[in-house]
Amino acid sequence: MLILLSAVKLVAEIALLALLGQWVLGLLAGQRRAQNLFYQLLQQIARPFVQLAGWVTPRVVLERHRPLVAFLILGFVWLAATAAKIAHCLDIGVQLCR
Repeated sequence: MLILLSAVKLVAEIALLALLGQWVLGLLAGQRRAQNLFYQLLQQIARPFVQLAGWVTPRVVLERHRPLVAFLILGFVWLAATAAKIAHCLDIGVQLCR
């Protein structure tokens, strides 16, 4: 159970950092962000989570807002996984979680 919770938390962290990095690089690069190699790499990492957010959200949500929705969903997943991991570690003992 601990490995599963850690894996979910890790995937959420990687996706969150990819979305955050993509946003920051988009601010720095401006209109030329589509030609930036690192922006494209971060976009490829975050694409499955943005598509999942597109399936979850209603059609009213604009395409450009889907990364924000994905970021918020992943943030809640990360918080839930962290809380579950803490609760699990308290149940089995903190020494076993190291």
